[in-house]
Amino acid sequence: MADLPDPESSRPAKPTLDSVDLHILRELRENGRISMAALAEKINLSRASAYNRVELLTRAGVITGFSARIDPRLVGLDICALVFVTVHPQMWKSFRDALQGMPDVEYCSITTGEHDAMMLIRAADVSSVHEFVTGVVAIRPEIKAVVSVVVLDEVIRKPYLLPSDIPQRPQQAERLGMTRWTRPAAERESLPRQ
Repeated sequence: MADLPDPESSRPAKPTLDSVDLHILRELRENGRISMAALAEKINLSRASAYNRVELLTRAGVITGFSARIDPRLVGLDICALVFVTVHPQMWKSFRDALQGMPDVEYCSITTGEHDAMMLIRAADVSSVHEFVTGVVAIRPEIKAVVSVVVLDEVIRKPYLLPSDIPQRPQQAERLGMTRWTRPAAERESLPRQ
């Protein structure tokens, strides 16, 4: 790993990761509790080099921490829901501050499109989701609209992605965005264009 954050800057420099760093991150994604000796063996480095690499990745902010992953159902949180909110303009700071007092929220992101934010919540049952949406979120003065969706099945859940996970795809010659091009019916082809 070449670059470390500049302590003088307010934002750390983006580190340059090499193939060894990416290999370390792939191994840690599979087993965050792997010993340094086992990690070193898997990536064909000395134990000291593996340890130094992990330390550099941590100091650079690439590795932000280690934690256990649990199955929410086995701890009594059987329901997952997505809650989409539209926030009144000029009330963003208050909304962001209010999120800190919502322990039901596992994840929240600010989004583009129809809604302003998406929250992933966990609950014991559907009535708890309803109570959270109507009794906690919808009554907030910052909230203009709320839409909730119960998740039926979580098909893929990865702790993180790496650039090497995403395959190279050929560039398309003509990008039309999310629209679909439909050719006009044969009888409309002969109509004069305006």
